Amino acid sequence: MALLSPVSLSHDPLPSPLVLPPRTVSLFNSQQIFGSKLKSGEIEHTLLRLSTTLRTSPGLAMKASREPPGLTQELRNSKLERVAETESGSDLFDNIKHRFLSFKKHKYMENLEHYEKLAKGQAPKFMVIACADSRVCPSAILGFQPGESFTVRNIANLVPPFEKGPSETNAALEFAVNTLEVENVLVIGHSCCGGIRALMSMEDEGDSSSFIRNWVVLGKHAKLKTKAAASNLSFDQQCKHCEKESINRSLRNLLTYPWIEEKVREGVLSLHGGYYDFVDCTFEKWTLDYDESSLKEEDEGISVKDQLFWC
Repeated sequence: MALLSPVSLSHDPLPSPLVLPPRTVSLFNSQQIFGSKLKSGEIEHTLLRLSTTLRTSPGLAMKASREPPGLTQELRNSKLERVAETESGSDLFDNIKHRFLSFKKHKYMENLEHYEKLAKGQAPKFMVIACADSRVCPSAILGFQPGESFTVRNIANLVPPFEKGPSETNAALEFAVNTLEVENVLVIGHSCCGGIRALMSMEDEGDSSSFIRNWVVLGKHAKLKTKAAASNLSFDQQCKHCEKESINRSLRNLLTYPWIEEKVREGVLSLHGGYYDFVDCTFEKWTLDYDESSLKEEDEGISVKDQLFWC
């Protein structure tokens, strides 16, 4: 029987679909592939058999080329998913780009003089405190145009009392009332408010690390008044009652700020409440009656006037 002469990888390469680069060849010396008990002669013999088999069985090489390992397929699928996500995100911002360009063409350029004045400063008549809910944009609902309303939005449109210390809401209030000298502060609540629902659902003892809980607890007085006045109603009806009650509580809290209370007392600043029901698209508006409210105890709530209902 004729002996097979040793085959050199450098002179007798593997078929093109499975050419082994130098780094791959070095892996054949690894004990992780061949095991710790294989000796150098056995490794050389194994390489010899692998090379001979691929030369005599081209179908095997072709099959290996046609059917990549599962890991390779997973990587390809992952890449395709990332491409799809990128294209989806691109489409989303393309839409926003078109909206901006439409605004520039039909709003900005057609009212250029107005926007040039706004570039020099603002003098809004309103300060609006609204919920961060995506369904209740004050500008979309009430038609506020650029320069007409200084707006801050938070979870459940709450106003913390003065003694609670700094927050983004009272920082905005200070700037609007003392620097911009707005004439009206409008607190807008709405139907199906998730923040109020969280307030009404939470237990007295809960996760103190929750940002949401630590914020909506500002409305606890509204919750207590709701439980006392509407305990016979369903939970959904109680939430709706609390949505309106929390607006009045925020109006009461506004009076705890000395510089707000002073301007309201002098008649140069008015405080208003508003409630938008997006289920049937109605809007309620009312104004705090300072003279009557100042005679009430804190737990008695507020008195209102100039109530309007738009439907």
